[in-house]
Amino acid sequence: MLNSASKQARNIPNYANGMLDLAELHPLGAQFYIPDPREIAPKLLGKVLIRRYGRWLRAGRIVELEAYLGADDAAAHAAAGLTQRNSVLFGPPGRAYVYLTYGLHYCLNISCMREGQAGCLLFRALEPLAGFAAMAKARGMEMSEELQSLRLLTSGPARLCQALEVTRERDNGRDMTSPDSALWIGDDGYKVKKVVITPRIGISKSAELPLRYYIEGNPFVSAFKKSKL
Repeated sequence: MLNSASKQARNIPNYANGMLDLAELHPLGAQFYIPDPREIAPKLLGKVLIRRYGRWLRAGRIVELEAYLGADDAAAHAAAGLTQRNSVLFGPPGRAYVYLTYGLHYCLNISCMREGQAGCLLFRALEPLAGFAAMAKARGMEMSEELQSLRLLTSGPARLCQALEVTRERDNGRDMTSPDSALWIGDDGYKVKKVVITPRIGISKSAELPLRYYIEGNPFVSAFKKSKL
């Protein structure tokens, strides 16, 4: 379910899975994001995040996620309960939750759990699949297809938001389960061989919880830590 820009994105070379036809993808439904981020994270790895903004379609394979829970997770924005800022987390599943960290960088999450219950997954890294030039321009980089340069596009939560031009004003609350959305996730059939689970990165509260998930061996993962499980 892509617009005319999808013509530019058909049969994109994909480092891990041969050739990918983005025009055949359809959004995952809201039921996919129920009941719990910890159950959803391993299933969401390997799926394709689609961004439609400006002239070019952009896409990346999800290779790293972090789960954030509700009241039992001191690092979660929902730990203090429902507020105007975090209301998306308590709404329907499959909605974009975007926040500004340290007043500098945006981070993209997707709401999980049933409406009225809070939980989400933070997108930490993508493997770029389509729209390399648009991503590089948004990141203020020179375009290059060398692995190290491609890693700089979407390896890390702030980088991927810059590459996809995701902002709170533009995208917070966006329905990521709709085929008409400018931001959604599809399944191209890619099979993840092994998921690594570790504690989350860069937090001080509930830092011991094993809630970070990534695809083993994928070079676009933002950082590597020894597995806890």
